[in-house]
Amino acid sequence: MPGHDLVRDLLAIFAISIAVVSLFQKIRLPSIAGFLVVGALVGPYGLNLISDLDQIRVVAEIGVVLLLFTIGVEFSLGQLIASRRLLLVAGPLQVIFVLLLVAIGVTVWGVPLREAIFWGCLLSLSSTAIVLKALEERGESDALHGRVTISILIFQDLAVVPMMLFIPLLAQSDDRSIWGLALPLSASAALVVMIVVTARRLVPRLLELIVQTRIRELFLLAIIVLCLGIAWITSLTGLSLALGAFIAGLVISESRYSYQAIAEVIPFRDSFTSLFFVSVGMLMDARVMLNHPFLILGLVGAIISAKLIGGAASIMVIGFPPRVAILSGIALAQVGEFAFILAEKGQALGLLTEELHQLFLAVSVLTMVGTPFLIKGAPRMARRAEGIERLRRWLPNRTIVQVATTSAHGLTITDHVIVVGYGVNGRNLSRVLKETGIPYVILEQHGEIVRREANKGVPIIYGDATNPTALRHVRIEQAKILVVAVSDPLAARRIVQLARGVNSGIHTIVRTRYLKAVDELLHLGADEVVPEEFETSIEIFALVLRTYGVPHDLIMEKAEQIRGEGYEMLRRGSLQRLIHHLHGRTLTNVRVETVRIKEHSSAVGKTIGQLSIQPPNDASIIAVIRGGRTVSHLSEATHLDEGDVVVLLGGGAQIQRASALLSGHGAS
Repeated sequence: MPGHDLVRDLLAIFAISIAVVSLFQKIRLPSIAGFLVVGALVGPYGLNLISDLDQIRVVAEIGVVLLLFTIGVEFSLGQLIASRRLLLVAGPLQVIFVLLLVAIGVTVWGVPLREAIFWGCLLSLSSTAIVLKALEERGESDALHGRVTISILIFQDLAVVPMMLFIPLLAQSDDRSIWGLALPLSASAALVVMIVVTARRLVPRLLELIVQTRIRELFLLAIIVLCLGIAWITSLTGLSLALGAFIAGLVISESRYSYQAIAEVIPFRDSFTSLFFVSVGMLMDARVMLNHPFLILGLVGAIISAKLIGGAASIMVIGFPPRVAILSGIALAQVGEFAFILAEKGQALGLLTEELHQLFLAVSVLTMVGTPFLIKGAPRMARRAEGIERLRRWLPNRTIVQVATTSAHGLTITDHVIVVGYGVNGRNLSRVLKETGIPYVILEQHGEIVRREANKGVPIIYGDATNPTALRHVRIEQAKILVVAVSDPLAARRIVQLARGVNSGIHTIVRTRYLKAVDELLHLGADEVVPEEFETSIEIFALVLRTYGVPHDLIMEKAEQIRGEGYEMLRRGSLQRLIHHLHGRTLTNVRVETVRIKEHSSAVGKTIGQLSIQPPNDASIIAVIRGGRTVSHLSEATHLDEGDVVVLLGGGAQIQRASALLSGHGAS
C-alpha cells in the first residue's frame, strides 16, 4: 500500500539519521551536513532505499513552511519595517551583483546572453532553510550579521516570484512587452497586501476565541491551519508556500499568543525540516561528481567566490563594516532550494539541458553541504577583512563613515565607560550612566541608530568594535570599563581579546546569552561575564525564596554566592536545606526577625557560642548584617559588635527570648 511505503521510507530515513547525525556530533560536524549525507545514502544514487521521492519532497516542503513560519513569528512586522533598508536596498543589490557576476562569467564561457541571465537568476538565490538552521545552531540569529543575512534571505524569497515570471520571457525568441511581467507582479503584490490586512484583523480574534475554550489541542490545530492556510492562499498568487508561511508568522507575531505558537510548532518544525535536508541530499549523484571532479570543484569554488563578493559588496555599500559583510556574504554563498524549482522550469522551457541540469544539481548540493563548514570558519576570514575598512571611503554611501570620523574627532574623556552595542542592555546602562554622571561613550554598528541617537545628543559613535582602530577612536587606552552588550558571540570574543591587548588594565564586562560561553570569555580576558540564562535562573530562585519568606538580604547573599560559584551551589543543595527547614516547621510557626545590637547590650564583644541562645530549643542565628554586608558563614567563635544586625529564625516565643538577650534586657 502507498501509505505503508511512506511509513517505511520515513522509518528508514529517521533510523539512519539517528546513527549518522550522532556520529557527526561526536566528531563535531554540523547536523545539517549529517542529514545531507543521510539523503545521499538512502537516495536513488546511493542505497536506493526510498521508493517514492515525490512523497518525501512533499513532506520535506512542510518542514520549510514551518521553518519560515517560526521565523516570521520571531521576526515581527515591527522588525520587518525596521529592516526595510536591508530589504529594499541590500537585498536587491545582492541579487543584482551576483546575477551580473554570474552572467558575465558565463557569457565569457560562450553561453548566449539569455541563458547567462537565467544562470544568474539561479545562482543569486541562497538556501533559507540551511542558513537559518546553521545560524540558529551557533546562536547567531540575533547577531548583527545574522539579522542582515535573514533580511536578504527574505528578499530573495520575494524575488522568486518575478524570476518565475521572467524565465518564460527569456525562453521566447522575441522581446514582448514588459506588461507580460508587470501585470502579474502587480496582481501578486496587491493580493499579498490584501491577505496581510485581512489576516491582521481576523487572526487575533480567532485565536482569542480558541484560547477561551481552554483546549490545547484546538490551539495547536488553529496554529497549523493558519500557517498552512495562509501559505496556500498566498501560493495561489504565484508566491512560494514558504514565503506565505512567513507572512502567516508575521501576522501571528502581532498577537499575544505568538510565544505559545512557537512552542507548539517547534517540535514539528525540527522533524520536518530534517526531512528537507535529507531530500536535498537525495539529489547528489556520485557518478556526475566522479565523471567531472575538477570541473565541479572549480564551479563550486567560483560560485562561492561570486556569491561571497556580491553579498559582501551589497552589505558594505549601505554602510555596514567589512566584518559583518564578510560573515553575511559567506552565509549566503550557497545555492538555494528555490533554485531547483527555477531549474526545472528552465529545463522545461529549453534553457537548460539534462546534462547541465545534473551538473547544476551536483554543484548546488555541494555548496549546501559546505555551508555549515564555511559559516564555522567565517570568523577567521572576517578578521582578515579588517584591512578593508579603509576602502569604504570609495563606496557611494559615505555618510556613515563621516559620522564615525566627526564623532570620534576631539574625544578627550578619560576613566570612562565604553558601551559596545546600543540594544536594550546598552540603552539601560547608558541611561543609568548619564543619570549618575559617569562619563561614557557608545560604539554601535548600525548607522541609522547612530544618526538618530547622535541627533538627540547621545555620545554614540559609529564603528565596529572588532576593529582595533574603532576601539582606539573611543580612547580605550584611557577607559576604565568596557561593557560588551552585543548579541554576536563571535564579536564578543574578538572584542574581549582585542581590548585586553590594547589596554591590559581595563575592566571588561560581557553579556552573553548562554552559560557555556562563560569559560571561554573569561579565558580570553573578560573580568565578568553575565549569562542571560544564568541570571534568569537566579531571578527565579529569588522569587521562590521570597515567596517562602526568606529575608531579602539573605536572598541577595545567596545570589552572590551562586554567581561566584556557578551552578555548583545549586547542585550541592545548600539552599535546599534552608527551604526544607522552613517548610518542615511550617511558615505559620516559623518566622524571620532581625535584632540590632545596641551600644549597652551585654552581647557586644561576645561570641555566638557565649550567648545563651541554644537551638533547637531557641531561635537560630542564620546571618549577621555588618557594615552593609551579610555574613552567613557563622560559627560559635563569631563575635558580635555594636551596630550588628542579627537575623533570627524560629518560633514566636523563641525569637522573643533571643531578642531580649541580644538587646540587653535579658543579659543577666
